[in-house]
Amino acid sequence: MSGHFTVTATDGKRRCGVLKTRHGDVETPVFMPVATQGTIKSLGSDDIKALGMKAILANSYHLGLRPGPEVVEAHGGLHGFMKYDGAILTDSGGYQVFSLADLRRLDDKGVVFKSHLDGSSKYLTPENVIELQAKLGSDMWTTLDECPPYPCTPQEASKALARTMKWTDRSVAAFKSEDARTGGGHLFFPILQGSMDPALRREAAAHIATVGADGVSIGGFSVGESKEQTWDALAHAIEALPPELPRYLMGMGAPEDLWDAISLGIDMMDCVWPTRTARNGLIMTSTGRLNIKNGSFKFDQKPLDEACTCPTCQTYTRSYLSHLLRASELASYRLLSIHNVHYNLRMMERIRAAIRNNSFDSERKKFQDEFRPKTPASS
Repeated sequence: MSGHFTVTATDGKRRCGVLKTRHGDVETPVFMPVATQGTIKSLGSDDIKALGMKAILANSYHLGLRPGPEVVEAHGGLHGFMKYDGAILTDSGGYQVFSLADLRRLDDKGVVFKSHLDGSSKYLTPENVIELQAKLGSDMWTTLDECPPYPCTPQEASKALARTMKWTDRSVAAFKSEDARTGGGHLFFPILQGSMDPALRREAAAHIATVGADGVSIGGFSVGESKEQTWDALAHAIEALPPELPRYLMGMGAPEDLWDAISLGIDMMDCVWPTRTARNGLIMTSTGRLNIKNGSFKFDQKPLDEACTCPTCQTYTRSYLSHLLRASELASYRLLSIHNVHYNLRMMERIRAAIRNNSFDSERKKFQDEFRPKTPASS
């Protein structure tokens, strides 16, 4: 273990910390917006800088197919390619393998799949997934995993976990080799699976503790289970993890999820949720959700959120933004995404302050009172 993570404050199970990366320190808990194709959809590097993003996620599966790792490597890695100077975590492609089930075939060696772009055959192994991330030049590297569907049988869940753990073991040597080849200082974030089975989650956590990880990526959620099942299985995994490892929950980003996951001890999260909902007109505000497509905003000259300091709210009215989106103007995607991403980033600042002040429970209750009762039925 590298000692790159330091816990700086706690409030029960909740904690603040600092994660040291090759591209700067990241305060946790942190929300990482998703740059699937090397961009946070509709946002440029100037927007990313203005919003103050210290860490983002990029997708090695998609970037490996297009433009290809050689193109990114020729730019000096993703940081040069994107013109972004913060920390980047890359996922392994395991979730895409899960979601493209009709295009792939798994065995213990790896995954054979057909590209969704041109149908050509591709092969992922634990080793070449690490090599791909090395070429992409990200700061935090994840491992190839098998994400079991939900629901699945206990036997299916156990088999998927056993395969994931074997793949993690094979990734260790590849990580050490590629980290050394590319200058060192990268962080190893193997993926923890186990479906909704508490015993399997604990087994997976115990295994992660043996592989020299710098952090743990907790996957296998948001695949159709209830939120109660998510939080129960997650709690069992966290309880079994070494406290010195930063805990990254993959694919969570709704405002309620931020509070609920961090209440259990999560340090890092990512999701396309803020930008995807923005493009569909669903806007997060300090008083709840609103659907900016609604006709009631046609003459509304207030900002999206009068309490918000983002560039969109400081400049444009609900009426104008509603018009842009209803007219399918591309500018609406950027302006609304800026707001929703800003909302999540500021929410994380609020959560970190609450942990430092030992007031997480009361601040969470305040958030719930502000956010939930005023949600319009149309949203």
